[in-house]
Amino acid sequence: MIAWILAAALAFALVALGATVITLRRTRTELAEADRRILPAPSEGPTQRAVLTAGTAMRSVVEAVNRVREQGVGGMLLSTLEDFNRWAGEQRAAIGRMAADDGTVTIFFSDIENSTMLNTQLGDNRWIRVLSAHDHLIETYVEKYRGLIVKSFGDGHMVVFSTPELAIAASLDIQRALGANWNRSRELRRTPIRIRIGLHSGTAIERDGDYFGQNVALAARVAAQAQGGEILVTAEIAAALADTYVFHPAEAVELKGFEGAHELWHVERMHA
Repeated sequence: MIAWILAAALAFALVALGATVITLRRTRTELAEADRRILPAPSEGPTQRAVLTAGTAMRSVVEAVNRVREQGVGGMLLSTLEDFNRWAGEQRAAIGRMAADDGTVTIFFSDIENSTMLNTQLGDNRWIRVLSAHDHLIETYVEKYRGLIVKSFGDGHMVVFSTPELAIAASLDIQRALGANWNRSRELRRTPIRIRIGLHSGTAIERDGDYFGQNVALAARVAAQAQGGEILVTAEIAAALADTYVFHPAEAVELKGFEGAHELWHVERMHA
């Protein structure tokens, strides 16, 4: 009786695994095409590669299924743990390289203006396609300016850059691309979106691949004050880069959790 139950359970597991293999096989071509579009050249370092951790994780799922067939469950578990440890080491190394010589990073927060309303208007299926196009746009310019996507949350991103110059250059390119409806994206041509961006520079606490601390919280509060299409920065960034970029003063505001009024500045453009 016990043998019969074990045999039935094994048969059920094999059927489920077979269905999973078929489904994942269908995604292989799409993943390969995505890699060709967004993976950096082999000469680029771990910092750029870390932007693409989600794609790496998805490829690992496909590879893990293949290893189940080829090596059995024990071999698959060992290989997957080795892959994860290698990826985690690369991610930690990338994060360690983000700080400037004085230990500071520039923290970037963004989100889509009126995203809940857009989701309601478009419906879930189309909204997911718009979000995918938005994410690809953000990743493109973060990679271009050697930033690191720390995490994404719904329609928003937290990114760190080693210098405020790189963060502002990436932000301006993102807003210019969206202003032109990013003609490489059919979804963003059909559904223009507006992104709010906030930046602040300072030291931050890095732990397990994430950043924490009051400067991270301040950058998030700055982004919350922006309107769609705007880039807001703190007074520290505006003062440091006044010779490089044109800034326009915003109103002094109170930021939740921080004492006093804070001067914020709009980033307009680079000096001619």
